Amino acid sequence: MSDVQPRILVVGEALVDVVPGPDGAPRDHPGGSPANVALALGRLGRDVRLVTLLGDDARGAAVRAWLEAGGVEVLASPTGSGRTSSAAVTLDDSGAATYDFDLDWDLRAVPDVPCDVVHVGSIATVLEPGADTVLTTFRAHRGRALLSLDPNARPAITPDRTGPAARVEELVALADVVKVSDEDLAWLQPGAGPVATAARWAAAGPGLVVVTRGGAGAIAVRPDGTTLEVPGVPVAVADTVGAGDTFSGVLLDALVALGAHGPGAGDALRALTDRDLLDVVTTAAVGAAINVSRPGADPPTRAELSAALGTDREAGRE
Repeated sequence: MSDVQPRILVVGEALVDVVPGPDGAPRDHPGGSPANVALALGRLGRDVRLVTLLGDDARGAAVRAWLEAGGVEVLASPTGSGRTSSAAVTLDDSGAATYDFDLDWDLRAVPDVPCDVVHVGSIATVLEPGADTVLTTFRAHRGRALLSLDPNARPAITPDRTGPAARVEELVALADVVKVSDEDLAWLQPGAGPVATAARWAAAGPGLVVVTRGGAGAIAVRPDGTTLEVPGVPVAVADTVGAGDTFSGVLLDALVALGAHGPGAGDALRALTDRDLLDVVTTAAVGAAINVSRPGADPPTRAELSAALGTDREAGRE
């Protein structure tokens, strides 16, 4: 790995997932989609900062400690309520998760810190008043950093899709790489096929759009309409909490390793071969499979990911 690492900035919510334990009793697990992405990158040894809101309470202290233990520098402003946001998680028989949120997202400013990659997503991109701050930050870094978006639709928070769908389209046009699940697309663009939407998005600006399909794998779409399919990774699922976020974090790590960061990120991303992108998306799918094999958001370390890939390569080598 090179001595000077690309600097990654993640902007978005950090919270506590309240997840049923094996005995049915609720247990707190630190989480939040952007926080999970930051954690995934930190555990892989990346230089990553998370801009978020945390309450001055025991849950906030636990979330901060969890992130810092994973190598994330936490740049947190206080929540207006003083409480750390939470999400009550319900798991179905397959381990798939749904969420009921108690969320405070009033982000007023993002520190002006140097960065080569900016990742945003989930509730932070669509819930006012903080969503405008996220958009402003994303727009300000266009052409200066690799811009990554994971919409991660949350209809429980924004039941009217009109505003969120429009905001996502605005962010997609700015982004270099978009990762989105087929379930997110079904809500954001009902009636449109996920690959068709991904192709339309890729033609609008991003150099890469990846549609994840749970156990069925993922499809990567390039601006010229090329589609690359990666099969699912067989795994015994504990639950799906943090699966897509881990996918996003590992995807970014692998792209950064191939030189997609900083002012030339867009060109570097478009110059990658189909083989490169198949490897990148496969690596992300393996990372997500490790996460779902364990309860809560629990992304792999570099050693765990390398072992699962059957290689001792350093994904950060450039």
